[in-house]
Amino acid sequence: MTASDPDVVTSVRNQRIVEARKLGQRKHRRRQGRFLVADLPLLNVALDAGAQPLEVFYSEGQFPGPEAVALIDRFRDSAAELLAVSPQVMRTLSDRDTPHGIAATFALFEASLPELSLSGGELVVVLDRLQDPGNLGTLIRTADAVGAAAMILIEPCVDPFDPKTVRGTMGSLFNVPLVRTSDVAGVFSYLRERGMRPVGANAWRGNAWGEGLWEGGVALVLGNEARGLSNDVQPLVEAWARLPMVGKAESLNVAVAGGVLMYAWLRVNLRE
Repeated sequence: MTASDPDVVTSVRNQRIVEARKLGQRKHRRRQGRFLVADLPLLNVALDAGAQPLEVFYSEGQFPGPEAVALIDRFRDSAAELLAVSPQVMRTLSDRDTPHGIAATFALFEASLPELSLSGGELVVVLDRLQDPGNLGTLIRTADAVGAAAMILIEPCVDPFDPKTVRGTMGSLFNVPLVRTSDVAGVFSYLRERGMRPVGANAWRGNAWGEGLWEGGVALVLGNEARGLSNDVQPLVEAWARLPMVGKAESLNVAVAGGVLMYAWLRVNLRE
């Protein structure tokens, strides 16, 4: 199929393309109820996780190799609508310097607290009003790596479907249940009822490395990049974990601190 084929979308003003390009903005993702993914590894993870694509845009001339060919075959087996586009159009859909030749849209999704089905022995990560998409993406990816049961986002929080967040998750967005809520008291009440102990990260207080705090079910609570944990969250934390800082740095990036503490939990609870 070539760009001269009448079935190939060649105009960036095509309404389907215009609407897809708007998905880089949160307001349009909310209005359309979907988001765009344009990286082959992420798209494979999405399909492996059972995510159902809505639309698939592809430009065969930009396929980097057999992986893309295999991926488009997987999409053909789905219920998605496939639209061939020209290389110029694909470049407008991808923020990569060298597009992979495939982009797909998926419906926005989130879980509710009752859907988590917690037994009381898991790790849940609670994020208090984070604002940086890169931090959120890294935390979701790390939560996936340690087998966290869920991530709870206290609003207002950066959008997990922001392109930078999606890319930072490397596909883990499709593996970790996400709950978004502004009911702070309700969240912590729910977690306690299911045997989860809220442990907050703090640079100056609590047990070094969280020693003695990680056995069993834990809700690891991480604060905003600039302000830390909010005033309405702090009283609901039962124990505190801190990471020693022996250099001159005043603080740690929340994604780095969160990753270290998640692995501290895993080290105690891993059964091999």
